[in-house]
Order: sequence, then C-alpha cells, then structure tokens
Amino acid sequence: MATLRLFASARVAAGTGSDTVPGTTVAEILAAATDRYGADFANVVQTCRVWINGAPAELSDPVADTDEVAFLPPVSGG
Repeated sequence: MATLRLFASARVAAGTGSDTVPGTTVAEILAAATDRYGADFANVVQTCRVWINGAPAELSDPVADTDEVAFLPPVSGG
C-alpha cells in the first residue's frame, strides 16, 4: 500500500498526517482515503494538489506500493 501524506487542512480533516492506503492510481488512493476519513476530508481534498514522490501528479497516474502520495491544500498568506 502507498503511503499517504496529508498537510494543513487535509491533515486536520483526516485526523492524521500519514497513513497507508490501498490503490493503484491516485484516484483509487483518493477514493480509499475519502471512504476512510469522510465528508469533511472529501471537501478539503477537492482543492488539493497531488504529488507522488515529490513530483506533481494527476488522478490517472499509477501508484506503486513504495510510493508516497501527498495531498497539499492551497496555501494562503498575508
């Protein structure tokens, strides 16, 4: 299973910053995480960028068991 890394509001919505989640694509990882963490998490990740092993990723990208998939919410500052 791939390692899921969550940051900022995605981490808060899930209640954890790291987990292992089954799936062979980013979309499958997202679906499994949404099933696990619920509606608040689903709302947050709609605006997140996805990265695999530090590189930008798309929902259709394949994911191996040794990969790290990160969901990063938009950053705001002031």
